[in-house]
Amino acid sequence: MLTRVSVLDQLAMQLRDADFPLTDNWHLVDDWFRPWAAQPGLRQALRRHVRTLQPEPALTVASKSRETTTHFAWCLLDRPEDPFSFWLHEYKPQQDWRHGYADSVHNHRYHFCTTILRGNYVHERYDAELDPKTGLISSATLRQRAVCLVGASGSLQADEFHRIPTAAEDAMTFLVKSRAVRESSLSYDPSTRISHRHVPVEVRLGDLARRI
Repeated sequence: MLTRVSVLDQLAMQLRDADFPLTDNWHLVDDWFRPWAAQPGLRQALRRHVRTLQPEPALTVASKSRETTTHFAWCLLDRPEDPFSFWLHEYKPQQDWRHGYADSVHNHRYHFCTTILRGNYVHERYDAELDPKTGLISSATLRQRAVCLVGASGSLQADEFHRIPTAAEDAMTFLVKSRAVRESSLSYDPSTRISHRHVPVEVRLGDLARRI
């Protein structure tokens, strides 16, 4: 009996079969991602995937997902043996945003590709100057600004900086992320000119005993 391959399985199998390290060749992942993201009915297929999750996989999705100050990050697939993970980002209504996440100038510890499934947002790319002593952002210059609509796709490398200052209330995106290539990320508030370094808690575990 033939088993139907889900829309997520299609992309996952292609990435698993890659004969090159994904993190070192993320532009090739982007080349694969864009036609996959442009296929008709992607949003409906993802909706069907979530609706038909069995209890155990649904519990896994819920346990690995998290809330940020600007959106809910739903983890659809994250296996330790895979060099990637799949996520849905569900943006909160603008009035519920708390300052300091998507609306700051920031980079990520990983590379990613994304496509807009629903709604829209303003996306800005920046050139960031780093302080040679602290490694924090000392200034950021807007390089590109665009209103991204349903179906728009793009990618970002871990050393690139961007910002989403506004998003439609119903905005939702799908992302494929690489494994982390950095231990921390940076953010910068253009209004206060204050920069922060963000280190995930799991990276800090090795130094926990010293701090007790």
